[in-house]
Amino acid sequence: MAQNFEVSGKIIDQQNQPVAYANIVLLSVSDSTAVRGTTSLDSGFFKITNVSNEKYIVQISFVGFKDVLLPIHVENSDLVLETITIEESAEALNEISLIAKKPTLKKEVDRLVFNVANTALSAGNMKDVLRSTPSVLILGNSLTVRNAAPTVYINDRKIHLSDSELLQLLEGTPANSIKSIEVITNPSAKYDAESGVVLNIVMSKNLATGYNGSVFANFTQGTYARYNAGFSNFYKTEKINVFASYSYNDAKIARASNELVNYRDISGITERWVSDIDRTTWSKTHTLNTNFDYFINDKNTLSFSANLLYLPDYKYITKGHTDVFDPAYNRLYNFTTKNKSDDDKYNFGFDLDYSLNFENGSSLSLNTHLTTYDYYRDQSVRSQYFDVNNSFDFLNLFNTQSDQNTLINTVQADYSLPLSDSSSFTTGAKASFVNTDSALNQYNLNSGISIFDAANSNAFEYYESVFAAYASYENDWDKWSLSFGLRLEQTDTEGKSVVTNSIIKQDYFDWFPTANISFQASEKISVYSNYKRSIERPDFQSLNPFKFYLNDNTIVTGNPNLQPAISDHYVIGISLNDSFFVEAYYKDTQSSFMELPLQDNANSLLVYTPTNLTKTVEYGFDFVAIFDITSRWNVYAVTSFFNWSDKATINNSILEMDTWSNYSVLSNSFTFLKDNSLTANFSMVYMSDYQQGFQTVGSRLISDLAIKKTILNKKGSLTLAFANLFNTQNYTVKSRYLYQDNARYLNQDDRYVKLGFSYNFGNTGLETNQRNKELEERARLEKGE
Repeated sequence: MAQNFEVSGKIIDQQNQPVAYANIVLLSVSDSTAVRGTTSLDSGFFKITNVSNEKYIVQISFVGFKDVLLPIHVENSDLVLETITIEESAEALNEISLIAKKPTLKKEVDRLVFNVANTALSAGNMKDVLRSTPSVLILGNSLTVRNAAPTVYINDRKIHLSDSELLQLLEGTPANSIKSIEVITNPSAKYDAESGVVLNIVMSKNLATGYNGSVFANFTQGTYARYNAGFSNFYKTEKINVFASYSYNDAKIARASNELVNYRDISGITERWVSDIDRTTWSKTHTLNTNFDYFINDKNTLSFSANLLYLPDYKYITKGHTDVFDPAYNRLYNFTTKNKSDDDKYNFGFDLDYSLNFENGSSLSLNTHLTTYDYYRDQSVRSQYFDVNNSFDFLNLFNTQSDQNTLINTVQADYSLPLSDSSSFTTGAKASFVNTDSALNQYNLNSGISIFDAANSNAFEYYESVFAAYASYENDWDKWSLSFGLRLEQTDTEGKSVVTNSIIKQDYFDWFPTANISFQASEKISVYSNYKRSIERPDFQSLNPFKFYLNDNTIVTGNPNLQPAISDHYVIGISLNDSFFVEAYYKDTQSSFMELPLQDNANSLLVYTPTNLTKTVEYGFDFVAIFDITSRWNVYAVTSFFNWSDKATINNSILEMDTWSNYSVLSNSFTFLKDNSLTANFSMVYMSDYQQGFQTVGSRLISDLAIKKTILNKKGSLTLAFANLFNTQNYTVKSRYLYQDNARYLNQDDRYVKLGFSYNFGNTGLETNQRNKELEERARLEKGE
C-alpha cells in the first residue's frame, strides 16, 4: 500500500503547557510491534510521515507521566489528532517529595543546564544556587559570567532590576521551587539584543489539583547576624492556578577596604593618600511574588503576575580615615569622613499575559508589562581635617537629597509555528518605553544653617524607546542540527539636564543575527559552532550626570555621552560522550564601557565615572568535564584560559593592555544514607589575576559547602552552609597606567555560616506555577549602590 500519509498532533500537560521530547510510537494493532515513531518539538507538536492505510495504536510516553494509548485509523488521508493531554504519574509525584538528589549538569550547544531540584542547594535561596552554578561569579553587588554582566530571566521572563536589587530579590526568594539554572551563552533572536549572556532560572511546573505551601527561615552569621524568613502558597483547580510568596530579609553587613592613591605630575608623585574605610549597611527588604492563571479552555490561558520589592529602611554609614603624605611618606595632614545615607525605595512590576494554542500546533503569546519605581536618598557627609601636628584644622559638612522616578511600559507578541516533526519557525515583536525623572539637591551646612548649593544640584530627565522585531528558524536532519535568527532594533533616547538645559539625543538602528550548527560525527562525538551579535546599553544611572560624594575628594558620577557597546561572539567546540567538552571562543566588543576610577591629579580628586573604550577583545579556551566517580559522587570540573585586551583613548593618549588569565571550577555533589536523605555539595572556584578596563583585579579562591538533611517524613529539611571556607576571597584592584596610580584592597563580608529550615505542607506532590515575569529595561534602572 502507498505510505504517503501523515499523523500529527500536539501534546500538552495538565496545565496546557506543551510537552517537548515526548516519545510517540505507532503500534500495529495485530501484534503491538512498533511501526514508526518520532519525538515532540518544544511546541509539543509532532508529525509521523509515510504512514499507510491501516489501524494503529498511538503510544505516547514521557518520563514522569502516564503512558497514553490512543487507537486511530488512517483512511486515505492525513490524520490530525485532537490535542493530547498527558497526566503526571502518581509515582513521580511521590518521588518529588521523598528523595533528595544530587545536582546534575548538562552541556548543550548554546547553554549549560544545572539541575538543582530537591538537592542540598534547593534548601537555600536563589542567590545560594547561583553562587554554586558553574560559570557564575557573585562578587559584592555584581553578578558576572565570563567577566560580563548577564541578563537574568525567570521562566524566560526578564528580571529588570539594578544589581543590588536583583541580589536582594534572589536572597529573599527560596530556592525550593527551582528546577534548574540555564547559563545561555548564545541566546536566540527571541531574546532582546541586549541579552549577550542569559541566566534563566527555570521554576518547576504545577502538576496536580489541590493546595500546598511551604515556610522557611534562615539564620546567617557573618561579621554580623542576619536572617530571612518567608512562606509560599499554591492552589490549583482545573480552571485556575494561584501562587503567592512573601519573604522578609533583615541584614546588617560590614565591608572594609584599604585604599592608596598616588597623585602625580610630569615629575613624579606629588602626594600619597592612604585610606582605611569601613562601611556598614542595614536593610529591611520585603519581597512579594504572585501569579494567577485562568484556563479559559484547553487552548486559551490568561495570566496576571506581580513582582514587588520594597525597602522601607535601607541605610549605610561609611567611616573613613585618610592620611596625606608627601612622596617620602612624611605626613602633611589627615582627615576623617562620616557618610550617612538613609534610603527608601520600591520597585513594582506587573504583567498581563494571554496565550493561544492552535490546532496545527502553533501558538501565540501576548504580554504587556508595567514597572513603577521610586528611589529616595537622604545623605549627610561630615569631614574633619587635622594638620601635620594632628590638631583640628577645619570642618566641611553638607547634605544631599536625591530622588529618582521611573516608569517602564512594554508590549510584546510571539508566534511559534511547527513546520514539520523536526523544524519550527518563531517570530515576534516588542516595543518598550522608559521615562525617568531624577533630582539632586545639595545643601552646605558649614555655617550652621542649610544653604542651597546650586553648583552641585541638578535635575535630569531621560526618555527611551526601543522597537524590535525578530524571526528564527530551527531544523534537525540526519546528523545535523541548525538554528538561526535575526533581530532588528530601533532605539531613540533623549537625556536633558534641566539646570544647564543641555539635551543629548541618540538615534540608532542595528541588526543582531544569531546562529547555531552542530554535527553528530558518531554516537559519542559531536562538533558545534555558534555566533551571536548583541548590544549593551548603559543603565539609566550611568547616564545621569549627578555627582555623588563619598567624601570631599571621592566622587561617583554618570556620563550622559555614554555610547552603547556592540559585541560579536564566536564559539566552536567538540563534545565527547556528553561528558567532556572543549571550546574555543572569540569576542570583539566595540565601544565597550565600564566604570573607571580616574584621577584628577591637579585637584587631588578620584572620580568614578563610566567610560567608553575603543574596544575590548576576549578570546580563550574552555575545558569541561562532567562525570560520576561513584553512584553517590558526581564531579563537575572546568578550566578556562583566556586573554583580555582593552584599547582606549584616555587623556588624549592611546592606551592598550592585555592579560592572560585562568578561571577554574571544581564542584562535588554527594549523596549519603540508604534513603538518600542526606546530601552535600562542595565547590571551589579559582580566579587568577585578570584585567578589566585597565584595572588589574587580584586572584581569589571561592569555596562553599552546603549540607541538607530531610526530616519529618521528608516534608522538612535542615540545611547547614559554609561560605568562604578558606578565607581567601578578599582581593585587590589596581590601576597603573599613564598618570593613574591607585589601588584598593576589598573585604566583602562574604565569610559566613548559614542554618536553614523549611517545611512543606498540603499536597506536597504539587509544584508551583511561580513565574517572575520581568523585563530587561528594569535591569538598567540603576547600578548597584
